[in-house]
Amino acid sequence: MKTKSHFTKEIFWNAWVQSFVKLNPRTQIRNPVMFTVWVGSILTTVFWIASLFGVSDSNAGSGFIFWVAVWLWFTVLLSNFSEALAEGRGKAQAAELRKTRNEVKAYRLKTPDWNAVQESVGSSALRKDDVFLVEAGSFIPADGEILAGVASVDESAVTGESAPVIREAGGDRSSVNGGTRVLSDRLIVRVSSDPGQGFLDRMIALVEGTSRKKTPNEIALTILLAALTLILLIVTATLLPFSQYTVTQSGAGKAVSIASLVALFVCLAPTTIGALLSTIGIAGMNRLSGVNVLATSGRAVEAAGDVDVLLLDKTGTITLGNRMASEFIVAPSVEPTELALGGYLASWADETPEGRSILSLAKRQFQIPSPSFEGKNHKAIPFTARTRMSGLDWNGKSYRKGATASVQVWIEAQGGQFPEQVKTQAEASARKGSTPLVICENARVLGIVVLKDIVKDGIQERFAALRQMGIKTLMITGDNPLTAATIAAEAGVDDYLAEAKPEDKLALIRKYQSEGHLVAMTGDGTNDAPALAQADVAVAMNSGTQAAKEAGNMVDLDSNPTKLTEVVLVGKQMLITRGSLTTFSIANDVAKYFAILPALFLVTYPGLAALNVMHLATPESAILSAVIFNALIIPALIPLALKGVVYKAQSAIQLLRKNLVLYGLGGLLLPFVGIKLIDILLTGKVF
Repeated sequence: MKTKSHFTKEIFWNAWVQSFVKLNPRTQIRNPVMFTVWVGSILTTVFWIASLFGVSDSNAGSGFIFWVAVWLWFTVLLSNFSEALAEGRGKAQAAELRKTRNEVKAYRLKTPDWNAVQESVGSSALRKDDVFLVEAGSFIPADGEILAGVASVDESAVTGESAPVIREAGGDRSSVNGGTRVLSDRLIVRVSSDPGQGFLDRMIALVEGTSRKKTPNEIALTILLAALTLILLIVTATLLPFSQYTVTQSGAGKAVSIASLVALFVCLAPTTIGALLSTIGIAGMNRLSGVNVLATSGRAVEAAGDVDVLLLDKTGTITLGNRMASEFIVAPSVEPTELALGGYLASWADETPEGRSILSLAKRQFQIPSPSFEGKNHKAIPFTARTRMSGLDWNGKSYRKGATASVQVWIEAQGGQFPEQVKTQAEASARKGSTPLVICENARVLGIVVLKDIVKDGIQERFAALRQMGIKTLMITGDNPLTAATIAAEAGVDDYLAEAKPEDKLALIRKYQSEGHLVAMTGDGTNDAPALAQADVAVAMNSGTQAAKEAGNMVDLDSNPTKLTEVVLVGKQMLITRGSLTTFSIANDVAKYFAILPALFLVTYPGLAALNVMHLATPESAILSAVIFNALIIPALIPLALKGVVYKAQSAIQLLRKNLVLYGLGGLLLPFVGIKLIDILLTGKVF
């Protein structure tokens, strides 16, 4: 699913339009911090209008009140803009997806068989559990499970990937999405959802942001910010009578203006993080969709950032997915080239990845040429569950490869003798977690070819990085414990679960959760559904079954099991971004005290001029400079909120130290520089 840039012209202008739409009080009240700024903007606007008619707000002139009001409205609008900009990316993605959701013709079947009576209907007429036929060149009208057939399907409309995929009845690749197109063959599909409730419909709603709910941490931070804002509001409100009482008692000076107090409150309230909080949450979900992972809730994204246990399937995640030939081991009195040629011929008709890898190994190590069958009888012998062998009869000879016991029966049936040394070598390979296949020519054993799981390049480094983050990795496999231990050691995972059954996965997740851990896992089959439903972060493969996708709280559109590590990184990036900007916002507010408090009370206490450490020109310019800086810092931080703070695997102490130095100290110093520069621009005075 292709995503647009953060700042396309269309998204930018739509965000500005939405900034004004979001001035609706029902929208503003959802963000308590910015709601108080919105109220303050209205108050200062009223005070400015009143000042035009001679109703004075203490010592404040109408020009000063006007500019305070203008910049408070800018603060609200820029907060709305940051949220609308993040939402705009989701709306742009949703618009692209809507293009794929068209009314198409469907052939509904009375019964789920190829010769059933067909009824031509529109896709919107299909209901859950209806059965339809779709043929090559046609679009799939609705989400469903394949009941019969196998076909090549173009899913680029949903995933953005141009390479077609194979979908077939049974197994873990039997799910299809409405809006995708069948390229070859035909399928009989049972509809899995009613109109408007399909996978594509859910995607559109989610990326558009309409279903986004605040995460627990986001809710907690919102409550904290609201409480802090309320305290500052009470404190600020008491300053006016305090100032008026002081002036009355001393008979000197002037009381502070209400407009100045509103400006004080807005500058000292946590408006920066309050304005960007929703943006950070929406951007986190957008970043996931940018790597083709659809999160069904912001809670799942946040949980990904706190995950400390990862369960990963071995096949296709840690290993390449198919066992590959790694070496030839010759039998006594056999030349290596004889074994390689025998393995090549025995695998010539084997179209499996394992068979192709034997051909490749023979060519690579011994330059075995492709045989010529012209004028010579040859017959391919396919693998069967009964013989557990495959091979080729050619030129009067029979070449076979297969399991040790099966080949031994074959050899002895022809009057040959199976070498004990070959049996010993095969057992040694099996103990290491490999799969030995014995190769023979007629009644003569040539040796064995060793197949092994190939660990993906770079997977060790990924696991090392996860370990540095404090995340434990566990490999889940149906292999025997010996094979599992070998692959686990080679891949660098922390632990493994061998001979795993669905109930074993579920029990393992519950065990870790009972110990206080947050667990993530991937899955694609119906047998993974219980464990996916139990996991805190559950990434279901888009190629998997409907049951798996419904059980998960994320769907990987690329069906790449290793994506789980990227999901964790995106989650951690969202959390670190929120923490960094919160630190910056609070430090920012502390710095603004030194700019606005001395200026605010200078009219009441002239002696406070000594605290004007920035040497700001006038009380009015100091207050206005702080308000302007407070507004401008929001758009300055929008790119960081959308892109996210760069996350690197570090300990919690290192992250905290970096956060405090970069965003704490930076947030403390930047207002001094920014407010001073704005004051110079407003007044033309340096000192």
